[in-house]
Amino acid sequence: MPKPLPTPLSNVNLAERIEQLSTKRQEIIRPILEHPREYVLLSVRALAKRLGTDPATVIRIVDGLGFDSYRQFQHHLHELSLAFATSLDTMQQASSGPDGTVRNSLYRDLKNLQGLKNSLDPQRFAPLAKRVYSARRIAVLGSDLAAVLAEYLGYHLNLLGLPVFVASSAGPVTHTVRSLTARDLVFAISFRRGIRQTIEGAQDARAKGAYCVGIADTYVSPLARHCHEIFLASVDSVYFGASYTAPIALANSMLTAIGESRRSRTMQIVRELDEEQRRGSRWFTP
Repeated sequence: MPKPLPTPLSNVNLAERIEQLSTKRQEIIRPILEHPREYVLLSVRALAKRLGTDPATVIRIVDGLGFDSYRQFQHHLHELSLAFATSLDTMQQASSGPDGTVRNSLYRDLKNLQGLKNSLDPQRFAPLAKRVYSARRIAVLGSDLAAVLAEYLGYHLNLLGLPVFVASSAGPVTHTVRSLTARDLVFAISFRRGIRQTIEGAQDARAKGAYCVGIADTYVSPLARHCHEIFLASVDSVYFGASYTAPIALANSMLTAIGESRRSRTMQIVRELDEEQRRGSRWFTP
């Protein structure tokens, strides 16, 4: 069975709770939240020692922030460390030489896929497929590197004859979102901290009544707050870039569910495509 996702603690609520702490406790907690990667693996005793305080004070601060336990707080720090990861962070991981690092990269991709497999609930796809087919328009928002995934998802939805619009830069996002209504569906794709134009596009789309589906890599992503539902796929890597192995697999799962939900319609389309894919002019002929 897929593992349930932890209940996210809104970054907005967290900021409000921090402001409610005493000045001294705010000074203690802020370095942890600003540099989560440095503290995430520490026990409560080790954390207290590093901050120059005592374990009881740390526990009271964690409780004051709304976490049920120190373990839940550690999980939040782990998610923050993913959201704020940079290329330098990934490159600073222990290197085992070119050959070993290549193998480690493959292992990390497999780990990301396994994480997706363990956490994804296939039953979520049937309602999503229904929304896809009932939507007046489908907008796919994804900027920067996520534009690759937006184009990939949009290409296949277009193949199914669906009214899809892909927006991957500020201008197209603005113009695409402007005309959305409650009859429309939005896929917003952004990883780690989130690209501004994608997040703001999702915010505006939801304000106009469109149903928003987020694709991100952590529940502390801004998309988790601004979308009606969110799907998570890790982009963790051991090299200077982000790994899109798991997000592509997630997109494939979505597309499979969408195609299968109206299988007879999909089969009719692929039968029409068959002749072109076999003999069409766009294919190289030796």
